[in-house]
Amino acid sequence: MKIAFFDTKPYDRDMFDRINRDFGFKIKYFETKLSEDSVNLIKGYDVVCVFVNDTVNKIVIRELMKNDIKMIALRCAGYNNVDVAATQCKIPVVRVPAYSPHAIAEHTVALILALNRKIYRAYIRTRESNFSLHGLMGFDMYGKTAGIIGTGKIGILTIGILKGFGMNVLAYDVYPNHEAATQYGFKYTTLDELYKNSDIISLHCPLTKETEYLINDTSIKLMKKGVMIINTGRGKLVDTRALIKGLKNGHVGYAGLDVYEEERDFFFEDQSDMILTDDILARLLTFNNVIITSHQGFFTQEALESIALTTLNNIKELSEGNELTNRIVCTP
Repeated sequence: MKIAFFDTKPYDRDMFDRINRDFGFKIKYFETKLSEDSVNLIKGYDVVCVFVNDTVNKIVIRELMKNDIKMIALRCAGYNNVDVAATQCKIPVVRVPAYSPHAIAEHTVALILALNRKIYRAYIRTRESNFSLHGLMGFDMYGKTAGIIGTGKIGILTIGILKGFGMNVLAYDVYPNHEAATQYGFKYTTLDELYKNSDIISLHCPLTKETEYLINDTSIKLMKKGVMIINTGRGKLVDTRALIKGLKNGHVGYAGLDVYEEERDFFFEDQSDMILTDDILARLLTFNNVIITSHQGFFTQEALESIALTTLNNIKELSEGNELTNRIVCTP
């Protein structure tokens, strides 16, 4: 099997090369993202392997089909960047459904703690021998209420950590996990009640038509004044303009974002020698009560190893003609 990897970084190559010793696939790494402009690079390959910021739309898929690509292998869990219906179920699309939910849950809580206790501001100050406490006051998480939207593996693990701080937890999911609710001691409620009663709101749901811009002007108005909003899911779960408005008028007290709705041209890249051309992202970066990380929630040694192993196993199943364990459901 010949595999074309897109949007690859040195750490991808290092991990996949190590894991591929047990598989023996022929891999070609491309730094460029897969798009309408770069799809010509797939000629002569059997499988394309893509990440979250590659564009696999109808036009790209048409070219994949013309060139007899046998599989689209996502090395991530989300697949909102792939038009699965456009494949007409002729090209299987597989993913890595759970590489390290612990990594993202832990990063979520790291953002909460850093925002609450102003760790980033304190670090910058003390580097300059400024040991003043002014402006660094936080709050006890004990006894506060966290609202968790999405109770899959990551959401449940996040709840477990927050319960360890003695927090009350409200949750919302279209498919409630009542067994987990009993085990961890949290309560399912409506979205409106979650918005109204939560001190911290954390997003762990997939991006769908129903969840796009889940955080918007209307939902923010329902929230407590000073609420903390955390997004380690997908960028378009949050209407960034509405978030900025909430930050400016003080209704949103803190925001921790590991994702951004227009991150494709910025995240995972070194932009330090360039002018930031995204005015909305630039505005977000001016707030001292906002932390933005570059979609690094997944980025642990264990997660990268799991991603590589599962991705190559997905391709091995194809090469051996076996059932595709992690195939995304396609309706013709």
